[in-house]
Amino acid sequence: MGQSPEQIAGRLAREQGRTIVSHESIYRFIYHRARQPDPSWYRLLPRSKHRRGHFTGSGGSLSKLIKKRISISERPAEVATRQAAGHWEADLMLFGKRNRALLIVHERRSRYTVIKRIADKTADGVAQKLVTFFKALPKPLRASVTFDNGGEFARHHRLAEQLGLLTYFCDPHKPWQKGGIENAIGRMRRRLPSTTDLQAIPTDQVDAIMHQYNHCPRKILGYRTPAEVFEDFLTVALQT
Repeated sequence: MGQSPEQIAGRLAREQGRTIVSHESIYRFIYHRARQPDPSWYRLLPRSKHRRGHFTGSGGSLSKLIKKRISISERPAEVATRQAAGHWEADLMLFGKRNRALLIVHERRSRYTVIKRIADKTADGVAQKLVTFFKALPKPLRASVTFDNGGEFARHHRLAEQLGLLTYFCDPHKPWQKGGIENAIGRMRRRLPSTTDLQAIPTDQVDAIMHQYNHCPRKILGYRTPAEVFEDFLTVALQT
């Protein structure tokens, strides 16, 4: 989950006020080194942009069992365009060993992402963890959250009842409609593959992965980091 050549070059230019090295030069250097006997240099390149598999089976959807479910088609356009802060996506990052999971929450505009440990994957437990998280935020930064149709989000309406937070759901079998968090989980899988025994991973290691993710400069943010952008949003929200 390190920085890509483009991110390195862009961040250097932002900090120094001029181009220090181009990302093409960094790529050329890595590819040159990778031709040597030690191919480990390839690990410094961004992950391959292969498509993540999407569920296309004929099984039934849980969407009909989720009470007070509002379709993503009814979500305001400003959420899709990332024009406003305070719109989130949430999902579980699943691990095969011991049937464990992490709760991931992703702010769409800043790309700021939070990892929360959960005791279990029950709808009640997940809802309470989300309520606790969002309650700590200023009201302007808790406008909406988008889920897929997993049963663990069946108590989503508690967010609206307790915090006035709007909730939306992707179309059945289309979790990529919340692409921000899908991308975030994909990046974190480099450090936390699905075979990880989550019980063996200390909380400070999980926090370090979250910190690294949020402090990596992004081209889409003008080579600022998600943490920097979200901090600006937080400052403004606290003054509102």
